[in-house]
Amino acid sequence: MNPLDNIRVVLVGTLYTGNVGSACRAMANMGIRNLVLAAPNLQNSWDEGERLAVHATDIMHNRKEFATFEEAVADCVAVVGTTAREGLYRQHVKAPRDCAADLLALAQSGPVALVFGREDKGLLNEEIAQCTHLIRIPVDEGYTSINLSQAVLITCYEFFTASGRYQPPREKAPPAPQAQKMQLMKNWSAMLQEIGFMKSEQEDHFMQGFHRVFSRGVFTRDDAALLLGVARQAIWATKNASEIQKN
Repeated sequence: MNPLDNIRVVLVGTLYTGNVGSACRAMANMGIRNLVLAAPNLQNSWDEGERLAVHATDIMHNRKEFATFEEAVADCVAVVGTTAREGLYRQHVKAPRDCAADLLALAQSGPVALVFGREDKGLLNEEIAQCTHLIRIPVDEGYTSINLSQAVLITCYEFFTASGRYQPPREKAPPAPQAQKMQLMKNWSAMLQEIGFMKSEQEDHFMQGFHRVFSRGVFTRDDAALLLGVARQAIWATKNASEIQKN
């Protein structure tokens, strides 16, 4: 079973359909498709929601709506409230990353609600009291308010990442063996001497620099300058060879 199928995004008292549509798009990005609106207080038509959902309109169309928050989470094994505010009963908050794995494990046994409050005032204290967990997205203390759909995206991202479903691309070719690397350095040295970049007595000095570049990448200005020098010398050698052939 994919535990993300049991993750439910619950939007409480949402005011704007555009935020619902944007939240649907964020959910689709992260493989979460179960949307619930609890006591929605929508102030505009669904046209904006349709536009901002883009290719995730199916999530919006398949949403469930409940008159109360209690009904929206009644069957959930965990109710995870999001809050940016401080307070006596909000001190046990965790970052989404710190609890996503544990909550996904709970989702194996039943629905887990990720609850997001109103755009203007978030979740009320009585709603916070019904949450089994509280999370807060880490942000700079100078401005802690996050747009609703952005909060949905960040939170769902942490759950998607914790699920292990994303597989980063891998190199098709296997790592180069040491023998091949050393042959590269020999051929590189011969080429540098051929184009006049260095003389044989300078080989030890220059090749130490190239060993470093090839083993770790171009990290410093000296690394970049070394390779730029090769490029300039190669261009010069090619042009001069062409002029010799013409004459």
